[in-house]
Amino acid sequence: MIADLPDDLARLWRVPKGSRLGRPAALDVDVVVRTAIELADRDGLPGATLPKLAAELGVTPMSLYRHVGSKDELLTLMGDLAFGPPPEYPPPHNDWRAMLRQWAHAQWAVHRRRPWLAHLPISGPPRGPHLLAWVDAGLRAVRDTGLDPAAKLGTLTVVSGYVRHADLLAQQLAEGWLADGTAQPRHEQTYGRQMSALIDPNRFPDAAALFASGLFESPPPTTDPTGDDFHFGLDLILDGVAVAIAR
Repeated sequence: MIADLPDDLARLWRVPKGSRLGRPAALDVDVVVRTAIELADRDGLPGATLPKLAAELGVTPMSLYRHVGSKDELLTLMGDLAFGPPPEYPPPHNDWRAMLRQWAHAQWAVHRRRPWLAHLPISGPPRGPHLLAWVDAGLRAVRDTGLDPAAKLGTLTVVSGYVRHADLLAQQLAEGWLADGTAQPRHEQTYGRQMSALIDPNRFPDAAALFASGLFESPPPTTDPTGDDFHFGLDLILDGVAVAIAR
């Protein structure tokens, strides 16, 4: 059965194929992928190209193809390994909401530590051991909810998709603030004033009311606006899951 595995799946699971005789190679899949992750952590995803990876390892780009079949496969390998192990829930394991929140917060922490993860292309469902460990941990959180398998998987998809999108949005907003040298509170204040001047209450009555409310003029005090927005959105999703469970 293992012999029938596609080469890329065998590499993803580190399943050896072929003869293992002879001297161990100095370069293997783990060395290549961990080095690529280090480059992405340092320079972002554009820093983890095959030529840059080869230069970092002191080998030719062609030699990398013995360990990763393509750039797309390298990205898949990086995305799986970079997540690391999922969270472990404290006992008594009877609070699905607390466990699912911990699962989402742990993903959020990984994304904030490695912003390049949100920029990886999605080419299919999780296939690697690390991402499937996260799926397993998520399923453990909703095990006793009474949801059917499809609803459980759908819940994890929605929550993890929200984490990814929230991180990507936070990155893009931060890039916008840095680009014009404006801190977030001042940026929001300017935005509110500009929209208030432009919006016609007769055309956009509810939007006009929002900008007239003073929300952007004096935003609520916070030490972590990105985190506050994330927690608010996550609670909305968990409220929806609670409704599905009750139904």
